[in-house]
Amino acid sequence: MSMPEYSFDLVVIGSGIAGQAAAASAAEAGLSVVLLEKTDGLGGSTSMSGGFFAFSGTDEQAAEGIRDSAELFLSDMVTAGGGASDRALLQTYMDHQAETYTWLKDQGVVFRALEISSGQSAPRSHNSLITEVLATLHRNFTSHGGETRLNHRATRLVREDGKVTAVVVQSPDGEALFRSRGGIVLATGGFSRSADLLQTFSPEALAAIPYGGKGNTGDGLKMAWKLGAGMADMSYVTATYGSHPETGEEFHELLTAYYMGAIVVNTAGKRFMDESQSYKVLGREVLKEAEGLGFQIFDARIRAKSHPGIPLNDIDMLENIGHVHKADSLEGLAELAGIDAAGLQETVARYNASVAGDQADETGRTNLCNGVGELLPLDQAPFYAYPAKALMTTTYCGVTINTDAQVVDIDGEVIDGLYAIGEVTGGFHGAAYMTGTSLGKGAVFGRIVARHAAARLPLVRA
Repeated sequence: MSMPEYSFDLVVIGSGIAGQAAAASAAEAGLSVVLLEKTDGLGGSTSMSGGFFAFSGTDEQAAEGIRDSAELFLSDMVTAGGGASDRALLQTYMDHQAETYTWLKDQGVVFRALEISSGQSAPRSHNSLITEVLATLHRNFTSHGGETRLNHRATRLVREDGKVTAVVVQSPDGEALFRSRGGIVLATGGFSRSADLLQTFSPEALAAIPYGGKGNTGDGLKMAWKLGAGMADMSYVTATYGSHPETGEEFHELLTAYYMGAIVVNTAGKRFMDESQSYKVLGREVLKEAEGLGFQIFDARIRAKSHPGIPLNDIDMLENIGHVHKADSLEGLAELAGIDAAGLQETVARYNASVAGDQADETGRTNLCNGVGELLPLDQAPFYAYPAKALMTTTYCGVTINTDAQVVDIDGEVIDGLYAIGEVTGGFHGAAYMTGTSLGKGAVFGRIVARHAAARLPLVRA
């Protein structure tokens, strides 16, 4: 018995920011589009993220008098990636980020705060309420005739005469074949939920708290791999530092008080890394410590920098749910948090001396975040401690693509008819990444795929 077949101009697999940007843009351009999602809800890892998009030259930056440039933005991405990124992909992002920012705002997206964060030399993290962004894009996609299929898991790509033309999908009604005239788009996310793939590529990451979209088990990666797709950045998989050991999946609990001036110590009260580095680098380091714990230690001055309602910087919320220890002395704080008191007091005294210029910092730290921000002494009671581990949020590696987001094989040849965008791709971030470039690249390359497919479709239909 043959399986039912459906035909569209574009088939998009995965409903995070990358998939939804591609689907909405293609539907706007007049293409018939179907959005396939393996779980019973839209959003993937995107819906669990902090909602930051990295853009420069924006109205929000201008309003706050932020000095930024395309050159600095690109340089920061290269530096964050340890020089391992594909420069052509980074340049493509830079060429299209302003247009993508404008498109998102035209869609109805609101950026409610501007922050500086991991890998940035100027504030360019534009915060959104990400669930509203996804709902807005999906509403606009549907209004342009786009169709959505939940509980549809893609299992196998079909290649005919050298071109990927369809995907086999497992649905509640059994197997079905979805044909695409303009291409199949893999926007399937990473493999933070795949113990097998983590064991293969990054076994140490298995010690981190599992997180990310429930459907992120590497389906798209495996399907493309089977067709000979190249891979990039597989050796750089690491967890993100800054989540409480009891972090659940109800909301995005990640604190970066160290970018506000906090230090990070282990249970012995000792510092073990330069806290101004990328939180992916910090995530790799904290796994080496006892219990995988790194306590963020700060004082009243830094506590006052909390930005209520804004992920990464909302100390108020974390204190309200009981995840932050507070005491009038460092000794009392150490007792509450389970840190060696003498070790903590000695570390803070040494840190304050280095901030005062009396001695060099023991970890080589000279700023708050990526070369920016003056270090602050920890000397204003009360004192606070946020116990945090590494969270396996995102894998940021995968299939190789060109600047049109076409998948290329291990020889660098295009696999015709197959696109990949978002977290399933490798080559963009390199060794680590800048906050906001993940959602940013999902939107940028989603738009690029839609344009590329639309431009080719007249030829396909002829």
